[in-house]
Amino acid sequence: MLFGFFRQKKHNRIIVERQYAALTAAARTPVFYAELAVPDTVMGRFEMLSLVLILYFRRTRQSARSGQEIAQEIVDAFFEDVDHSIRELGIGDQGVPKRMKKLAGMFYGRLESYSVALDKDDRVLLASALRRNIYPETGEEAPEMEGLAGWMVDAERKLSAVDEEVVVTGNVRIAPPGGSL
Repeated sequence: MLFGFFRQKKHNRIIVERQYAALTAAARTPVFYAELAVPDTVMGRFEMLSLVLILYFRRTRQSARSGQEIAQEIVDAFFEDVDHSIRELGIGDQGVPKRMKKLAGMFYGRLESYSVALDKDDRVLLASALRRNIYPETGEEAPEMEGLAGWMVDAERKLSAVDEEVVVTGNVRIAPPGGSL
């Protein structure tokens, strides 16, 4: 019985690692940075990974318990990754919790604002939220984000059709603009 528990834990870890790697790869797709005005910076990559994870989490909220458990483990992996990245950037141990709290707040704020727009299927509202979050300092000079907003709406629609078996096995793929799942 005990060995079955450890085997199951290892199996779940493999699923989570596979799914997180696929989501990370999707967020790193060059088209977002080259054609859809996401800055290719540390914060730009944080924004894209957050965006991809939000789409994934919105899909898994309709999943059975195992799909939601995988999603929770992916949240944990994401914040472990963020913690590691902050440390690599040279932030000392005492500064990490403050930065983590700020980045977590940013992530959950984005989840809320993007969800409102996606629930309404409002691309204009979504583009506005993306522009405000991805370019917080530039105001009127920020690029338009309609292309990215359109991709998000289309990606969410495709994700909603993904079979539950794909979710629980960690095989969800989020296609880049112009791609298919």
